[in-house]
Amino acid sequence: MTNLTPFKSTDGDNKLVSPPSSFPRVIEKAMADEEDELPETELSYDQKKEIAKWFLLNAPAGEINYVAKDLKAVLRDEEVYSEAAMEAFPVYNKSHLICLEMPSRAGDVIVSSYSEITVNEYLDPRTAQVAIVDHVKQICTKVRPANDEELPSSYIEEYRYALDAEVQRYVSEAYPKGVSAVNCVKGKDADGPGTDFELVVIISATKLSPQNFCNGSWRSVWNIDFQDESQVLDIKGKLQVGAHYFEEGNVELDAKNEFHDSTIFQSADDCAIAIANIIRHHETEYLAALEVAYSKLPDNTFKDLRRKLPVTRTLFPWQNTLQFSLTREVEKELGLGK
Repeated sequence: MTNLTPFKSTDGDNKLVSPPSSFPRVIEKAMADEEDELPETELSYDQKKEIAKWFLLNAPAGEINYVAKDLKAVLRDEEVYSEAAMEAFPVYNKSHLICLEMPSRAGDVIVSSYSEITVNEYLDPRTAQVAIVDHVKQICTKVRPANDEELPSSYIEEYRYALDAEVQRYVSEAYPKGVSAVNCVKGKDADGPGTDFELVVIISATKLSPQNFCNGSWRSVWNIDFQDESQVLDIKGKLQVGAHYFEEGNVELDAKNEFHDSTIFQSADDCAIAIANIIRHHETEYLAALEVAYSKLPDNTFKDLRRKLPVTRTLFPWQNTLQFSLTREVEKELGLGK
């Protein structure tokens, strides 16, 4: 369920954190490895771009700009870097469900594939606005009112609005600085009962503390399929928890889990309460399981990483090996010590 593995990238901003960054050396080694495989042949444009994209896409939460800064310095090729960044940043932003503030404090928008209208336009259904996003700078540059065809029908909006309110209430209680959104991804034009539709609940929370050498994120996506004929709501959830700790070391946590549940099709308000309670139950249970797992790390996982002592629980006495019968037998066989 949970992986605890060394991470191959690091913060990369020596001005921000005190340990010297190893990231440029990692990139140089990767490129050197490529050159070893292709003797007397310089890396091609596409090879450099793919290596750069890999590092950008695998940056931990909140650290892609530090990685990008080191990449730019190592590549020394503005064209390669720009193209890699243009391709990698949108994918990274959507996968990490980053939240951007809209101009004039008009609200926040979560950048995700579920709210995407075009590559740079993302719908905020709560405010019925579309945010125009600069992916590389990770800012919202403009907003515009959403068109009618971009918004759900009044029938769907009743369910979406009720669920959004309940999820907001839950997120405000459970996640400091957490954000949420509810989008309709199927059947948004339904004008009444008799049609299936699907809503997606997005929850994103980050805690970035590079000055303390750690960053972390919580991302969860819940697909709710409203099945009119069977009067059932089919609920599927995916959770991803990430953490990066890099004080005198470099360790990344990447924990993922999936859930499946269901409830009955009711009124908009009753459905919203039932769905929010299901989400609350599964996320709280999963968080508790993570806390239990990591409280046992010193006795389980970390112990398995260390070389175990002998059964006697004492170190091997290299300075006095004669006490062992094997040593005496070997000396006797070889005629040593005579």
